[in-house]
Formats: sequence, structure tokens, C-alpha cells
Amino acid sequence: MAFHGRLALALVVGLLWMPSHVHAENWPSFRGPTGMGLSQEKGLPLTWNAADGSNVLWKSPLPATLVDGKPDHNQSSPIVWQDRVFVTTAYWPADRKQEEQPEQRLTCYRLIDGEQLWDTAIPTGPWTLSDRRGGYAAPTPVTDGERVYVLFGSSLLAAVDFAGKIVWQQELADWQAFDVAIASSPILHRGQLLVLADRNQKKSSLTAYDPATGKQLWEQKRTTGFTHTTPVIVEVAGRAQLLVTASSELQGLDPANGEKLWWCKTPGDVTSPVFADGLIYTDSGRGGPGILVAADGQGDVAATHVKWKLDQIPEGLSSPAIAAGHLYRLHNPGVLKCVNLATGTEQYATRLNGVSVSSSPIVTPDGRLYFASAGKTFVVQSGPKYELLATNDLGDASSSSAAASNGRLIFKGKKYLFCVGQK
Repeated sequence: MAFHGRLALALVVGLLWMPSHVHAENWPSFRGPTGMGLSQEKGLPLTWNAADGSNVLWKSPLPATLVDGKPDHNQSSPIVWQDRVFVTTAYWPADRKQEEQPEQRLTCYRLIDGEQLWDTAIPTGPWTLSDRRGGYAAPTPVTDGERVYVLFGSSLLAAVDFAGKIVWQQELADWQAFDVAIASSPILHRGQLLVLADRNQKKSSLTAYDPATGKQLWEQKRTTGFTHTTPVIVEVAGRAQLLVTASSELQGLDPANGEKLWWCKTPGDVTSPVFADGLIYTDSGRGGPGILVAADGQGDVAATHVKWKLDQIPEGLSSPAIAAGHLYRLHNPGVLKCVNLATGTEQYATRLNGVSVSSSPIVTPDGRLYFASAGKTFVVQSGPKYELLATNDLGDASSSSAAASNGRLIFKGKKYLFCVGQK
């Protein structure tokens, strides 16, 4: 009877988990399925608090928390596929100098309760960073449901299966030419793993790999500008475009071969572009003008497709968001700007004290914007007037962006991985 009772309890727990699990949206890459922070999840929590545990479903230590050592910056964000959460980290054990290469890890947690399922050491590549401002674990992993693809600052790209076994690994060539660090996250598109490896102004590339084998499918040399951003795939008039913000221009590339379809002179460096209604917004992230460009051009579109420009957007390493016809941009010193997308007119600017200007926001179907991190999170209602819905704090501030899946938000702090949801 005891066995049957346990079996019945397991079935009940499984049934309670299944409905939301079956309909949950995966968050497979940096900034989710679209690469622009857009979530289809409904019922995400509005409030949570680490002090009293309200709506904090679980909290699990990251690998660096479990050793006596020093963690890297670890800006990479968590990703979610069904009932699995994946994070990359890097850290130096106590007996290892930071002038040497750190440990590189890919760790898998169970979404329902935060249990660590496995922790895989990823071999280091050939590059030992002399300038550690960017760190070793800036790129966010990406998954197709079969393998998780990771890129580390030591110039090592690898594929790991869902059991934690390394399937293949590749060193990125010409690693000596990278200026500071590798920051662009790999993305997947139509059976290709795309890696934007912009090393410097004169030596940059976009490379496609076979996800199953790691074999290089093609490589396109890039000669106009370089970037630390993660590209975004959009569809314009039935054709896919890969949007890249480089140091001297916004570019629309053919994701099948990396060839330029159109371009527009404008600075770009660390923020990913956003797209809505056939329009693309981007700015440098390092400070400078912001620009809105129509995506249906060919060749140099600077004179024909620029809709408006903003004279100056101060530095802010997070990427922008678009919701309900408005552009939202967070920048130093914790200022949120709302701009009418059609006209470029500023609707408001307000200070969010304590917000992370490195973590990119999430937009939900009900018009909420989550300026979210494992430190302070501000939830704002979209619209031309500022409406603060909630302020929350997990007390483990970091530069990582959050993930949304199964009615939950996943946060990667400096020490812990958190899951918040309605209790």
C-alpha cells in the first residue's frame, strides 16, 4: 500500500506540473525566442522578495558559490528548455591565479525545484585574457532541445547534450585579434549555429556551424566595423534578415550566407537591435545617437530609410525593448526613457534607483515591462505615461538578464540562481 500511495502522489504531482509544462514557452537563447525580450508567458509574478521568501520558489547555488574561489563577471543569462534550466559560469579556484584561465562550466538545473542535475566542465580554449573587463562567461548559451551550445571567452565553442556530455568542441581561429573579450552569443537559425566573431575593426567574421557535428558550413569575412552585440533574426516581406549593430553601421545580413543586404551608417557596439512593424531601432550602448530605420531597403539606406534620430543616448549596456508602439531604453544613471516609436518623441524620462543598466528587459503580452535582474527589478506598465507596478529585490545583483518560462522568471545572480513564480 505504501508503494501505491507514493505512486499515486507522484502521479498527482506530475499532473499538477503537466498543464503549465506542456504549454510553457521555451526561452532558448539570449533575450528569448525572438532575441528581443518578448515573452508569450501569461501570469508571471508581479511581486517577490528574498527577505521573506514571497514568490521565491527556489534558490540554488551557482558553481562558484560551492568552492573557495573567485567568480568571473558571469554576465551570461540563463536559458530554459521545457523542464531544464542551463547556465554558464567561470571561476578561479582558490589555488589558481586570475592571470591563468578559470574553470568553465555548463550547469543544468531542474525548473520545478532548482535541483542541480549535472555540472559539466568545458575545456578551456587557447586565449588567456590579459584584459578581464569582459570576462570569460559573457556569451549566453543557446539550445535546440537536443544540445546546448556554449561559447566562452577562452575562444572555445562546444556542444553538450542534455545528459551533460560534450558532443563536440571547436576553437575559434585568430583569437589573438580579439580586442577585449568575446561577448556576442551564438544563435540558431534553420539548422545552422551562427557565431558572430568580430575580433577588431579589420578582422571579423560570421561563421555557420553544423549543430550536430561542429563542422564549419561557411564563413563570411566582415570588413565594416565590429561589435560585441548578439544579432537578431527577423522576417521582412517573407525573407529572413540577420540584424547586426556594428561599430560603424547597422546591417541587415542574409543569414543563409552572411552577405550584406543593406546598411546604414550609425555607431553600434554592445546593444542588440529591436524590431517592430518593419522598423529597427538601435544605438551604440556606449553613448551616442539612437536611430530608427525601415528594414525593407537595399544597399546604403541612410538617405532613404531613416525615420528619425535621437541626438544622444547616454551609456547603457542593456538592450532596448518595444511594447505597444513605444520604445523603452534604460541607461546611466538608471534612467528609463520612453519614446513614441512612430515619431521619435520622448514621452517620459524617469529615474529607477538601483536598477541594473546592463540587464535587458522582458516584455509580456499584458504590456508589462520587467527591468529585471537578481538585484532590484522594476515592473512598469507600457504606455506613454510612467506607471510603476512593483519593485522587487533578490539581493544578489548582477549584469545577467532574466529568462521567462512556465509562468516563472529565472534570475542568475553573482552567487545564486533564483526562480520566482506565483505561490
